[in-house]
Amino acid sequence: MFRRQASSLALAVAVMAGSAAAQQAESPRALFDLGVKAFMEAKIADSVAAFDKLIALAPSAKPQLWQRGLALYYADEFAEGRDQFETHQTVNTADVENAAWHFLCVARLEGVEGARKHFIPIVGDSRVPMKEVHQLFAGTGSEEAVLKAASSGDDEERRNQLCYAHLYLGLYYEALKDTAKAKEHMLKAAHEYSMDHYMGKVAQVHLKVRGWDK
Repeated sequence: MFRRQASSLALAVAVMAGSAAAQQAESPRALFDLGVKAFMEAKIADSVAAFDKLIALAPSAKPQLWQRGLALYYADEFAEGRDQFETHQTVNTADVENAAWHFLCVARLEGVEGARKHFIPIVGDSRVPMKEVHQLFAGTGSEEAVLKAASSGDDEERRNQLCYAHLYLGLYYEALKDTAKAKEHMLKAAHEYSMDHYMGKVAQVHLKVRGWDK
């Protein structure tokens, strides 16, 4: 009898532990980490699914999830991506990158000129070369201006700036459907000027998703 009670107790403890582990695995933090991990492994559908589950669990988290917007872009879910970046704009009003990704989604839906009609104005992003990137997407800047701005500073600062410059030049030319130039710039962002931060890794994910890393 005692052995049976002990076994039942052990089973109950195991079930409770498993339930706690399951709850922890379903926490917003765990789902966020899962979404990021899947994205970095170029498992785009899994990334979107994790972020969507996070929002279902914690709807108030949605405005902060620009990472979800990136995953939606690569999943070709451009209407959802547009909505995500518009939502993120409500909590992050001075970020050129958010405006750029919003542009990229709208361009897939309405073309480049349509995207420019809805382009988000940004004031206050002092990062180099974000002013020039914003002007490029707006149609008032140039590739040369972006690269010139990014080429300033010391070696490490310059490398980081050029990583961003080539990433957004690559994305811009993808919106223009100039695959050759998009690939040229994205390869530079991912390799020649590679950086071990989120957006640096986005360039590497881009190559995998587009099959340009072969």
